[in-house]
Amino acid sequence: MTGSSAHELIDAGGGRRLERFGDLIVDRPAPMAEEVPRDPAAWSAADLRFDKYVGWTSVADSEPQPWIVDDGDLRFELRPTDTGQVGLFPEQSPNRAWVRSAIADAVAAADAVAAAGADTEPPPAILNLFAYTGALTLAAATAGASVAHVDGSRPAVAWARRNAELSGLADRQIRWLVDDVETFVGREIRRGRRYDAVVLDPPSYGHGSRGSTWRLEDRLDGLLDRCAELTDDDPRFAILTAHTPGFGPDRLADALGRGFGRRQAEVEAGDLVLRARSGAHLRLGAWARIIRG
Repeated sequence: MTGSSAHELIDAGGGRRLERFGDLIVDRPAPMAEEVPRDPAAWSAADLRFDKYVGWTSVADSEPQPWIVDDGDLRFELRPTDTGQVGLFPEQSPNRAWVRSAIADAVAAADAVAAAGADTEPPPAILNLFAYTGALTLAAATAGASVAHVDGSRPAVAWARRNAELSGLADRQIRWLVDDVETFVGREIRRGRRYDAVVLDPPSYGHGSRGSTWRLEDRLDGLLDRCAELTDDDPRFAILTAHTPGFGPDRLADALGRGFGRRQAEVEAGDLVLRARSGAHLRLGAWARIIRG
């Protein structure tokens, strides 16, 4: 099956976003889209629409089905979910490209050392937490890393494995792990396992193992401290992203720097932003990252 190119933001406004994912145009909520839509006529072209208390509706008057999109050399199966998501976060595309570049640099440096006669180094080991449907996992694996893909949702991990198969990456060094993130990190510390880099995209709220409750504002700092321990406080890189109101670039940069013992000047940060064909801008969250100098 041939997929269509992944994404285009067509317009945003009035608390909603209009996007093309492959061949389908999707209209769904976006609380941050506070301005008036700039291209009102475009919205009538939507194939799928999501409303919080209604769910998904289709112009075809049939149950929305999964569809395939291509994002560069990766391929994803998209599906309408009960939360209004479709399984791909286009605002994360710059971070996926950055991760690829960082891993490619590490692999090239290791190859140069091996060519000089030294022992061959293993591929960079990446820990991807709250990994969902696996877009960043696949970007890292494509660049030559081994990846521990951790998510507490069994259906999400199965979906990520499906995306790996579609992308021709089923045989890469990826551990698919259905586990509570905090429990998994604690277990890895006790086992003495170490990672070269960490990626986190935690939710605002969630439920962990044994009935525990995850709240980003309460649990983030402790999780970052433990992730730093898994990298011996010296990761090749670390990325933290969030889609939670109140967690902007400065707050994420402060948390990441504090967790990994970095000065503020050593932490990059910015907004997760999409720019629409109509000229609208849509802010969807924030990111912060560090890289070994």
